[in-house]
Amino acid sequence: MSTLIHGLKYDDKKSPEETIMKNINTEQEYREQINQEGLTVGIFTTTWCPDCKRLDMFIDEITQEHQDKQWFTIDRDDFPEISEEQTVMGIPSLLVFKNGEKVAHLHSANAKTPEAVNEFLKDL
Repeated sequence: MSTLIHGLKYDDKKSPEETIMKNINTEQEYREQINQEGLTVGIFTTTWCPDCKRLDMFIDEITQEHQDKQWFTIDRDDFPEISEEQTVMGIPSLLVFKNGEKVAHLHSANAKTPEAVNEFLKDL
């Protein structure tokens, strides 16, 4: 059975290690995600954002193509301090972290098509 969270699908039958997109519920989970050695992509989103819903339509395919990265989603409205800390001004925004450092940021205006998101990820 799949569950929809922020429009993204999570397979309840998969183990946590197999789940591609992790939903962040605490600041500690966020800190653990961004401090990993490999590349971690965070999608800052909200439940009311039309552009976020557009991203939801194609993000599953992109995460499948980029399984070499860890993925998480975080609700900007639930974590305003983190959003401010990371200079998330618009949503959706994709931020890439490695060892706790932000290494790339795809701002909302540029995260509207699968081509734009794939181009951004290709250059990492």
